Amino acid sequence: LGITVALQTVPYLFFGVWGGLIADRLPKRKLLLCTQVAQIVPPTALWILSHGHLTQIWMVYPIVIVRGFINVFDNPARQSFVIEMVGPERIINGVSLNASVIQTGRLVGPALAGLIIATLGLGPCFLLNAATFVFMVLMLLLMRPEELNPAPVAPRGRGQLRAGFSLAARTPELRLPLVSMAIVGLLAFNFTVVLPAVARFTFHGSATTYALMVNFLAVGALGGAVVSSTRRGMSAKVVPWAALAFGAALGIASIVDDLAVMLVALLVVGATSVTFSAAVQTTLQLSAAPEMRGRIVSFYQLVYMGTTPLGALLVGALASSEGARSGLVVGSIGALVTGAGGVVALSRRRRATGPSDPREGDAELGAGASRRYA
Repeated sequence: LGITVALQTVPYLFFGVWGGLIADRLPKRKLLLCTQVAQIVPPTALWILSHGHLTQIWMVYPIVIVRGFINVFDNPARQSFVIEMVGPERIINGVSLNASVIQTGRLVGPALAGLIIATLGLGPCFLLNAATFVFMVLMLLLMRPEELNPAPVAPRGRGQLRAGFSLAARTPELRLPLVSMAIVGLLAFNFTVVLPAVARFTFHGSATTYALMVNFLAVGALGGAVVSSTRRGMSAKVVPWAALAFGAALGIASIVDDLAVMLVALLVVGATSVTFSAAVQTTLQLSAAPEMRGRIVSFYQLVYMGTTPLGALLVGALASSEGARSGLVVGSIGALVTGAGGVVALSRRRRATGPSDPREGDAELGAGASRRYA
């Protein structure tokens, strides 16, 4: 399983930023039509192998590598396309909702898959996965291109990746969310590693206990997604405060001894994790120039996909040696330290810049993004 996950991630680690550059250079709707059609192939192949009882592990490896390469181009194009669909007047809501849906899907998906496997078997999971991409293709075809708000297509030129990295490094609104996601992703976004051990060794439960915990986590994530999508504004300080809330929720989950209280704590963990992820992605997209949004989104994906698998190894090793709860404790400390550092950094920046800009700190990023988009 570790090799399979790594093979799916490796293409993005090495080529993800190029995918962001391609997303900036091509019309995103046309690029998404190509990637969504391509996305049908890997799950269909897995369904054929599973349905025919032909599966060998070496057959799975090239399939997930192909899926990883498709995601190299699909992820930055899909996420940066949201603003083009909703327009500048709904930037905050559209980006927040998209970010929330993505993070919620990562939590709800395993719970739904477990239900399907338990009732219908493994093969239907792959078939249903393939069908969802057919639905996506139909939705893209049904769109009216004249009603979209396409971002300027970046012309070909030298040094465009370097320009993206330079922009991210020198812009606080981009640098702080990326660094925050790197730390939190490394230490705190490892529920699939920690929760099975907590269910088994802390609460002496079974697979049913783990499924119950995941479902409460998913319900909390759905609640957090709804709240995030209704935000009418986004300020620079949301990211560190969301990290603090996430860290506090993980800390509470790490010390409770009653399963019922643990389930309530996981509701809060799911909600705050989605809020943090949505805040990071929203801040990045609203702070980036439209013609560079694909590259900035690819940096986020690179940070997230690069740190989370490594963190899973670290947290898994720690949980094996120090106990299941230790993974939650480390995640809590990482998120709390990240949030506190972000609050301090923003406070220092406000003091350094002074009151000359009334939008500083508590400003709504959406207004500036709308102007840049126009």
